[in-house]
Amino acid sequence: MAEIQRRQIKESFGSRAFDVVNIIILALLSLVCLYPVWYVLVASVSDGNLLMQHTGGLLKPLGFSLGAYKKVFQNPMIMQGYLNTLKILAMSMVVQLAMTAIGAYFFSRSNVMFKRPLMILITITMFINGGMIPFYQTLQDLRLLETHLGLVIPFAISTYNMIILRTSFESIPESLSEAARIDGAGHFTILFKIILPLSKSILAVMALYYGVGTWNGWFWGSTILTDRTMYPLQVVLREIIMSNDTTSMTGGISAGDVEAIGATIRYATIIVATVPILCVYPFLQKYFTKGVMVGAVKE
Repeated sequence: MAEIQRRQIKESFGSRAFDVVNIIILALLSLVCLYPVWYVLVASVSDGNLLMQHTGGLLKPLGFSLGAYKKVFQNPMIMQGYLNTLKILAMSMVVQLAMTAIGAYFFSRSNVMFKRPLMILITITMFINGGMIPFYQTLQDLRLLETHLGLVIPFAISTYNMIILRTSFESIPESLSEAARIDGAGHFTILFKIILPLSKSILAVMALYYGVGTWNGWFWGSTILTDRTMYPLQVVLREIIMSNDTTSMTGGISAGDVEAIGATIRYATIIVATVPILCVYPFLQKYFTKGVMVGAVKE
């Protein structure tokens, strides 16, 4: 009896020690991930002259100034980039969620002919593609260059997301669909009135995946668009950071202060481009874990 009690005490101590170590490691990882965000935030509201003289880490603002944000919002390219990104995001979300849901529904049915070979062919596209140049030439032949549709139609569906959504659909009892078919419901009725209402969690996850990908996308926007008035926000941000050119946002500033305010403008632009997607995430967080688990494990 005493031996059993000692063993229980030992296991309990080991469990507590394991929890403490986990908490310490996760806390350190959280700090490593959050510090760059904090650095950019405090740098964006710091005094430009003090920031230029500072080296090393940054835990609090050096002085306080919102001049960089004023200049950012006065830049017509930033506002135009916001509008372009919102336009692309709205079109992409509708097309991507619709196409992914229809594809997932098709492959979640049990009586589909050649279901396995078709699924294998689609899965292969996750690992093998034609390459960037053929892809660009295809866009050129379809006259999708210099259009926002060129950033929507070619990316209408993600194989990975479709597989997750298909697995979630397969977990819904088949008896519900059979009952609806007996009552005369077609496939679209079953999909939109039965399957999708029961899949809100996983749809929220899909919306987050697609939304973040579209919001942060810059490569193809910078590749197929040459008209600067059509640039999405991330392409504008990349142009400012990579070219180190903030002259369009430093009008009305003395020559001695241009370099100082330019240092903070770059950080302010990053914050302005990042905050909207960060504000959306808390509203979808409650669906995230549940949705991923439902879509990843077939019951």
